[in-house]
Amino acid sequence: MSKKIVLLVANGDLRQSANENCWPAQAAMEKQLAAALRRHGCKLVRAHAYKPERRHGFIGSQKEGMEVFAGIDPHVPLIVAESVWQYSHHVLHGLITHQGPILTVANWSGTWPGLVGMLNLNGSLTKAGVAYSTLWSEDFTDHSFHRGLARWLKTGRTRHRTLHVRPLARCRLPATAAIVARRLAHELKFRKAIMGVFDEGCMGMYNAIIPDELLFPTGVYKERLSQSALYYGATQVKEAEARAVYAWLKQKGMTFHLGKKEGTDLTEQQILWQCRTYIAALRLADEFGCDTIGIQYQQGLKDLLPASDLAEGLLNNSDRPPVRNAAGKIIRQGEPLPHFNEADECAGLDGLLTLRVHRALAQPVENTLHDLRWGDFDRSGATKEYVWVFQISGGAPPAHHLGGYRGTDSHRQPPMYFRLGGGTVRGIARPGEIVWSRIFIEKGRLKMDLGRAKAITLPSAETERRWRETTWQWPVMHAVTYGVTRDQMMARHKANHIQVAYANSPQAADLALYTKAALARELGLEVFLCGTRANGQPF
Repeated sequence: MSKKIVLLVANGDLRQSANENCWPAQAAMEKQLAAALRRHGCKLVRAHAYKPERRHGFIGSQKEGMEVFAGIDPHVPLIVAESVWQYSHHVLHGLITHQGPILTVANWSGTWPGLVGMLNLNGSLTKAGVAYSTLWSEDFTDHSFHRGLARWLKTGRTRHRTLHVRPLARCRLPATAAIVARRLAHELKFRKAIMGVFDEGCMGMYNAIIPDELLFPTGVYKERLSQSALYYGATQVKEAEARAVYAWLKQKGMTFHLGKKEGTDLTEQQILWQCRTYIAALRLADEFGCDTIGIQYQQGLKDLLPASDLAEGLLNNSDRPPVRNAAGKIIRQGEPLPHFNEADECAGLDGLLTLRVHRALAQPVENTLHDLRWGDFDRSGATKEYVWVFQISGGAPPAHHLGGYRGTDSHRQPPMYFRLGGGTVRGIARPGEIVWSRIFIEKGRLKMDLGRAKAITLPSAETERRWRETTWQWPVMHAVTYGVTRDQMMARHKANHIQVAYANSPQAADLALYTKAALARELGLEVFLCGTRANGQPF
């Protein structure tokens, strides 16, 4: 540290279009970060140069990342600065062997998902057993950021207080929760479940892969499926079947915003291919006996089919277009086939447990992951509470939206990420009590955090502001966490994704949380409860 030189690496996307488009935000962030380091008498030096021919300065592949780290002194202090979505495997290899202090930093902005990218990297480093520190800031001038930065520059570590986290062993469980959990655990151990994974390792998310030996004790086993099989299955779906799904959705009141330009607009042909993907996914899941499935889509299917997001949202809904298998039977009639977006297996296990717990307790079974995208205070003044933006490209079920299908519309996915387009399942999450959770891996163990929150409604202008600050084509949930501040959530959360499910009342949500926590513990997970109940009382 005495050399006063701090190296910076900027990890990016694999897609040139995203790296090029997002570079100005990264460049602005790095300028602010350099100014912050100067205040502490340090010089921030990029470990890799801007690439004029590529029009960005990101590390854009694992190969490039290895070349960069081959030229880095493994003992120097290193900052990984993120203002965009990044592929963790581009730099994970170098960070695993780096011996100097590591600091991950993100700008507090929803425009490009830098916060999401940093959380994914943090979760991946945690799983890999790499020591790191983490900070975030809106403009890198606030006292909290500089206090943490000064501590890291002096000692090589900076820590955050996480007093909101309590081991389940220190909490009292309701008798009903324990009884239901034991019964569900017994069922899983003796009538095992299958997790269908259409290609692992989406977008370098090392933290989203559960090693088989950790998954087996839960009673869940992987069926490794290929996205090429899903593509082939989609090509075998008759157009009449795809049109029947499309007609069903329109009859339900879902709105599709269509245009004529394939490169920038949502078209009917894109939707029909998404309907084919939905049908093919159900039939493959039925053929292999899958209780939950996850489609990677990126980087495989993106060059063959429109985005899978429409299919994913429908799969997570109880009320969805009927699909028959080869024997003529409707597949899983009246219930979801839980889908974990981006093949995030931690979310897949969570979604499966959530479905079974909520079904046993007669609570809404629809659940989904979201990105922990960003948050802000309500600029309209309708509430003084801190409101998170939970947002994901795919997977949100229409049952979560105000008005259900009639409150759900579909826009073309951003061309920057989705060259072949495809429609989203867009809506505003209805108000209500929710349980949030996340399964992660640390020190070779499966762990689970759970907490309580509420989804709220905001004035339309405030909702629109938040959409414009993030990705307006995607569904949004305005979430207020109970007993967990912004910085506590960021300090503890070990993933870019957060799982959410509704319950019919605060008391029902508490029971659902306790029951899922108890079930996870029965299956061998180390469980923690975060924050408080809705009434402010501890768990």
